Amino acid sequence: MGTARKKVQVVILILVLLIGGFAIGQTLFKEKSKVPGVGDQPPGFSLFDLKGEVHSLADYKGKPLVITFWGTFCPPCIRELPEFQRQYDKWKSEGLEVLAINLSEADLPVQNYVQRLNLNFTVLRDVNRKVERMYGLRSYPTTFFVKPDGNIAEIVVAEMSEEQIQKRVEKLFEP
Repeated sequence: MGTARKKVQVVILILVLLIGGFAIGQTLFKEKSKVPGVGDQPPGFSLFDLKGEVHSLADYKGKPLVITFWGTFCPPCIRELPEFQRQYDKWKSEGLEVLAINLSEADLPVQNYVQRLNLNFTVLRDVNRKVERMYGLRSYPTTFFVKPDGNIAEIVVAEMSEEQIQKRVEKLFEP
């Protein structure tokens, strides 16, 4: 009975080593999904707005763009949205686009906030949080400022004042 037990232990040890080696290999050699940074192109996406229309990042090619991620559960996000609206109103005739991507909340609270704050820039729904993961979000609000050439000029992971937003939007129009 001792040799049979020893054979079983050796088989188990070999299986553990094989499975462990496979797991380590997968971790080491797996292609990492790249989180976008300054100078990179933001990952493409297609999301629905509150009317059910699809918007793709490619639709905004060649335009200065602000992509902000927000949620109704985030007081700094809510305070910031009217600041984005004022900048949008000021710069939309120059081509500025603002995409406010909501983080997988129910339609009613999102629509209520959009109406209450009188927002008329594009509000998109990241229902399954796929875009949030592609952009590597860790906290809210997070905002990406994208130049017309399609490269990210700046990423801000914090609440901003209207003046801070305006300064960054102005830089989007600089050559």
